[in-house]
Amino acid sequence: MKLIVNGEPHDVSARLLDGLLAELEFDGEWLATAVNGELVRPRERPTCHLSEGDRVEILTPRQGG
Repeated sequence: MKLIVNGEPHDVSARLLDGLLAELEFDGEWLATAVNGELVRPRERPTCHLSEGDRVEILTPRQGG
C-alpha cells in the first residue's frame, strides 16, 4: 500500500498505524502521530486503520537550543 509518511512516499505492508510504526522502526509511547491531519493517541494506534494514499505524520522529540 502506498502512503505518504512525513512528506515522503512509502510502499508498506502495514494496515494499522501500530504496524506501520513497527515496519518503519519507530518505537516509543512518546511519539506523536497523526493520520490525514487528525491526532492519533498511542492507545488508538492498534485500531487505527490505514488506507491507500493516507498522509501519516510521525513526530519525535528533539533536543537542542
